[in-house]
Amino acid sequence: MYLAERLQQIREARRLSQGDVQNRSGLLRSYISRVENGRCVPALETLQKIAQALEVPLYAIFYEEGPLVESSAPTNNAKEDWASRGKGCRMFSKIRKATARMNERDRNLLLQFAALMSKDAGCNGKGC
Repeated sequence: MYLAERLQQIREARRLSQGDVQNRSGLLRSYISRVENGRCVPALETLQKIAQALEVPLYAIFYEEGPLVESSAPTNNAKEDWASRGKGCRMFSKIRKATARMNERDRNLLLQFAALMSKDAGCNGKGC
C-alpha cells in the first residue's frame, strides 16, 4: 500500500526508528509497525501525529515529489500552515470528521485516490 511505504520511507530518510516515532507521537510502536506494514489505515488525526513526529507537514505523506529530509515541521509559512487557521482549518476539520465516519474500506479508497492525485500534481494540470 502506498501510505505504508511512504511513511516508512519518510521515517528512514529522517533516520528515525519506530521507537523514536513512538516517543514523539505517543502512539505505540506496534501500531506504527502495523501502519507501515499496511495492516491498518490510521485516521487523519493519527496521521497528523505521525507527521509531527517525523517533522514533516501532513501533505508530505501524500506528496511524492521533492526531498524527504529537507522538509521540516510546519512553520509560519502560509503554505505549510494552511490547516491551522481560517478556511484551511475549517476544511481540514470537515475532512477529519467525514473520514472518521467512513468504514476502513472507504478510507483505503480515499487514501489511494489521494496518492494518485498527488502523483498527478507534478503535471500542474498540463495533461502530462
